[in-house]
Amino acid sequence: MPDKIFLHELHFKKPAGTSRGILHTKPSWIFSYELPNGLIAQTEFPIIPGLSPEFIDRTQYESKLNSFLNEVRPMILSWSATDFFTNASFLDLIAKWRDYPSFIFGLEVLMLAIKAKGSNILFDTPFTRQENTIPINGLVWMGTLADMRSQALEKIAVGFQTVKLKIGALDWPEELRLLQELRANAPHLTIRVDANGAFSAAQAPEVLDQLASLNVHSIEQPIAAGQLDAMRQLCVHTPVSIALDEELIGVHARAQKCTLLDAIRPQYIILKPSLHGGLSGVREWIQLAEDRGIGWWLTSALESAIGLSAIVQFGACYDLQLPQGFGTGALYTNNFESCLAIEEGHIRWVSGSDKD
Repeated sequence: MPDKIFLHELHFKKPAGTSRGILHTKPSWIFSYELPNGLIAQTEFPIIPGLSPEFIDRTQYESKLNSFLNEVRPMILSWSATDFFTNASFLDLIAKWRDYPSFIFGLEVLMLAIKAKGSNILFDTPFTRQENTIPINGLVWMGTLADMRSQALEKIAVGFQTVKLKIGALDWPEELRLLQELRANAPHLTIRVDANGAFSAAQAPEVLDQLASLNVHSIEQPIAAGQLDAMRQLCVHTPVSIALDEELIGVHARAQKCTLLDAIRPQYIILKPSLHGGLSGVREWIQLAEDRGIGWWLTSALESAIGLSAIVQFGACYDLQLPQGFGTGALYTNNFESCLAIEEGHIRWVSGSDKD
């Protein structure tokens, strides 16, 4: 068989608290493609149930994914031999399947792996040559306040200079006291928060003022997506930088992206390739944001080590000044082997001989 696809259920080492509830497992579909040299190129099609717009249930997703693969198989080798990001037929394919960003992401990673002839280095950069590292934020998962406090202090202790906390799921005054405690104990810590749309448009201005008093760097998605007028007003008057996240999901056409950015004018956008149009979609978001003076950073969406490696390597093609939302996938018990390691708040590329 020249290729095969299978469902890989990733198991969390401990339950992961997210805006979509408590996750114990997360599905990814792994696609393996046999190369002419006998090596295997792999990719993944990752989703988050309840967040990925193309996912209704596994039967529906697998049916669509098989239709997609049947359509693209004849072109994979020819596309991977070109700069497929500018290939006309590939761009036509993206336009057709743009409502399935995980499909586009998985196909792009596959073609990069084929182009690399089985090597795990998809982009030749100073990062993959081990000449530099990338700063990242330490993510504090949702949980009890005591658990979140413990996670945050652990991140600080191992050298993270930027910590991101999920807020809005618990009692806000108690969450605020936790942030106040962190700021008192770590005056120079960069604090990011992610509300996942938890606050109302009426409540958000007070929350933003309270965050500003603690010198919080930014807040992701303070109100639910789809409230353009309210979000625009918040971004105009906010004392704390606002980053759009869920607001970008489902916005794929270039004209729609321009309209959204021009309507809201956020301070930042948060980009997740498997949710925001694949690598090519993220490239376009970056260009449009930079044209407008809007900042951005990349983050993963709970991919396995296969997708994480591709996202980090893709990010390393840019001059990343801000801490990114990268990880190594160490939160899973059954992940694939990774060439990524985290040290003192930075992610680095490691060869086989460097691995712990």
